[in-house]
Amino acid sequence: MTDPTPLKLLNREQAILEFNRRVLAQAQREDVPLLERLRYVCIVSSNLDEFFEVRFADMLEAVRDPLSAVTGQDVDRVGRAAHTLIDEQYLIFNEQLTPLLRKRRIVVLNHADRDEPQRHWVAKYFEREVRPLLVPVGLDPAHPFPQVANKSLHFIMRLSGKDAFGRDNRIAIVKVPRVLPRVIKLPANLSDGRQAFVLLTSVIRAHLEDLFPGRKVEAFSQFRVTRDSDLEVDEEEIANLRHALRSGLTTRHFGRAVRLEVVNTCPAELSEFLLEQFGLPNAALYRVNGPVNLVRLNELIDQTDAPPLRFTPFEPAWPTGRLPRHKSIFEKLKKGDVLLHHPFESFDPVVQMLREAVVDPEVLAIKQTIYRTGAKSELMDLLIEAARRGKEVMAVVELKARFDEEANINWAERLEAVGAQVVYGIVGYKTHAKLLLITRRENGKLRRYGHISTGNYNPKTARLYTDLGLLTADADLTADADSVFRQLASLGKFKALRRMLLAPFNMHSRMLELLAQVEAAALAGYKGARVVVKINALTDAELIHGLLRTAQAGAKVDLIVRGACMLPPGLPGISDNIVVRSVVGRFLEHTRVLYFRWAEGTEADPGEALFLSSADWMSRNMFRRIEVAWPVQDARLRQRVIDEALQPYLHDTMDAWQLGPDGRSARISDSGVSAQQALMRRYSEG
Repeated sequence: MTDPTPLKLLNREQAILEFNRRVLAQAQREDVPLLERLRYVCIVSSNLDEFFEVRFADMLEAVRDPLSAVTGQDVDRVGRAAHTLIDEQYLIFNEQLTPLLRKRRIVVLNHADRDEPQRHWVAKYFEREVRPLLVPVGLDPAHPFPQVANKSLHFIMRLSGKDAFGRDNRIAIVKVPRVLPRVIKLPANLSDGRQAFVLLTSVIRAHLEDLFPGRKVEAFSQFRVTRDSDLEVDEEEIANLRHALRSGLTTRHFGRAVRLEVVNTCPAELSEFLLEQFGLPNAALYRVNGPVNLVRLNELIDQTDAPPLRFTPFEPAWPTGRLPRHKSIFEKLKKGDVLLHHPFESFDPVVQMLREAVVDPEVLAIKQTIYRTGAKSELMDLLIEAARRGKEVMAVVELKARFDEEANINWAERLEAVGAQVVYGIVGYKTHAKLLLITRRENGKLRRYGHISTGNYNPKTARLYTDLGLLTADADLTADADSVFRQLASLGKFKALRRMLLAPFNMHSRMLELLAQVEAAALAGYKGARVVVKINALTDAELIHGLLRTAQAGAKVDLIVRGACMLPPGLPGISDNIVVRSVVGRFLEHTRVLYFRWAEGTEADPGEALFLSSADWMSRNMFRRIEVAWPVQDARLRQRVIDEALQPYLHDTMDAWQLGPDGRSARISDSGVSAQQALMRRYSEG
């Protein structure tokens, strides 16, 4: 079939902002507990920080490249959308959540709200905990504007009169110490039966003049600058990536400024002065009606004693029927694969398998990829212990996992210190595949056991993200995993694997082949031709056009895309056979499931294929990362994936949004069926 009718794809950055609009809508849902609604506001703030640090910074870089397709109009359009979203965020915080918290007797008291005993307590707290850490800087030729690190919070002030030396230097800067808590809970005896909090900025603001004896603070504002934080190193020109990144971490905090936040009462004189200092245009100024950096209100959520205002605790189930507790996981896997569905099922079996491998004298070697494990990790501690016990340990550590670089460098150094073999993947490619491989001696022969996952080796996020993982002793899959590890270490020529697909080599082309197979079936008149793809992002142009061709041939295409989607669905004659939905609920949707159907199943041809993958359908995943996808060939497991990870999401009417051709999303309903809640009930009831 010819290429589909040309169409303009949706803008990626605006698609990311649209996803955050969906997340922010969770803060307005009355069926979501109040503190969790506030947490969604914090999540959006955190997401927007990364958006400006990486995506928007990339746009600003691209617009200066004469060969780039990014225009100044694109930047302006995205900037306006960001302004609108942030204004909406503060409106929800001020006009909806704050009054509801107040009704629940949870209050944040500014200086004007505090009574005399509370002000006295705050003053003592300031003198004891805060003032010793403050360094007020009056600006003059000997005290130039200070280096301001990425996302660090400061005050800027205009002072009256002259300084102690008779000079007319009126501008001063005070940095808010990062080591201090940003939210402070007042003692119960001062709170009148409420849970009362003060913000650190409010404590400092109340005592600004104490920092400049003999002078008045005529005007002031909090401010925070966001900088380009993508860590760039020329991997072709360096001898040791770990050392280069360790060095680069120290300069990351002072990249090019991309956004300036001030409070909405900041005088124009001060905001213009700051814009000039950071070399920013007026469009980069964000005036906010409330605390600068709402992320810090997570501290209020954590300190508030109000269980009814949080989600009911959910304990992931242990897969008892398929994996009996306190028995050898290796023995169980000899009888068949075990599929784990997180967070509905526990991540503990993965930890237990590695723990069993560490103490088992018959286990000879352990290999694992490390992408995001966290600063504290039992899995990493177990790898270190395995190396200490003399086992062959290979760790593929991705040093460029964004914002986890320092933790991963630390793990790499600790593993090397005990004799583990540590490699950093392939120069120019991030290792994003999630693989664990254990080699064991059994009856004089070697046998492999593995774990493959759509998500990270992080037990904490495994309770918050939806993912699928496979524990297996399948000879083909484990041989493929071993080939991937050898590829990453030896850098040899790629040889097609038995069952797995491996990016950047053949995953993209195989996905296009499968789409073409469904397209051909639809053109031949097969009415059941179907594609269902569940991923986090869809931005690769070739895959988008492959989906369009398949849909235009008559196949039904359902896309469940959590985040950015550049395919505009519902365009008459172009994409009207494609439905794009996004599910935003209690857990972060992270599972990647790829389903293709081209015929009724026969013994010779199942007529369908289902893959699980670590990769989203983005060009970077397909061509600039090491990613795996693997087929689920066992009919029982394949049906379970369809029943749990696809069908419930296609019928979700509570947490689902549908994307329109203009790139805007609309909630399908605010009642009915929630896929996540249904899965929680299913696993809670055993």
